[in-house]
Amino acid sequence: MKVSIITVVWNNKETIRDSIDSILSQTYQNIEYIIVDGGSNDGTVDVVKSYGDKIDKFISEADNGIYDALNKGIAISTGDIIGLLHSDDYYPNPNILSIVVEKFKNNDIDMIWGDIIYVNKKGESKRHYSGENINFNIGIMPPHPSVFIKKKCYEDFGYYNTDYRIAADYDLLFRFIKLNNLKCIYSNDIIVNMTPGGASNKNIFSSIKLNKEIYQIHKSHNRPISIFSLFKKIPRRISELIPQ
Repeated sequence: MKVSIITVVWNNKETIRDSIDSILSQTYQNIEYIIVDGGSNDGTVDVVKSYGDKIDKFISEADNGIYDALNKGIAISTGDIIGLLHSDDYYPNPNILSIVVEKFKNNDIDMIWGDIIYVNKKGESKRHYSGENINFNIGIMPPHPSVFIKKKCYEDFGYYNTDYRIAADYDLLFRFIKLNNLKCIYSNDIIVNMTPGGASNKNIFSSIKLNKEIYQIHKSHNRPISIFSLFKKIPRRISELIPQ
């Protein structure tokens, strides 16, 4: 099985090398690596080009945000399975893709996800985001960076909806899992080490916008959710900060 890994980046020369190296060090070899750059001007492009043909496909042009960039990467991918690794995240060990592919081979599934660890610049764990008990009824989806999906699912059920600026990943997973009942499993492996500061969790205003979009997503699919239900995930988020 070929695995396409897509990294989206914009002006992130400080950390993208860690992301790239963690992919190139994977023991699983049938990988297509795609980087989609949003027109960086800080030296990111030079870092990517320094890897030469180790990067299978490289796009550098203006885009309409992260989800538009992800859609570009998915469109040109040729793998059976698609995974996403953002430019400030990295795989915690060289066997991650081998583990993922083995799960696909041994199970009749369309999708798999696991856990992610939020780490600081020193690599120290600050939060464990488990994907074990997802619950769309209170706005809890699988940890998006840990998700691997067969490309056929995107072709059959659509890409990211760029009308959503911060929760298009929630919309996509909601459509795939809840509306189209894709076959999926959870793996209790730590799939990605993730640095804090993403668009959906960098501050309180981002969290408010995220939940507003989640509310709109449920409404648009005729699966309404109340604002009060979204508050129910707060204890879960607090518990993730407690050291395991």
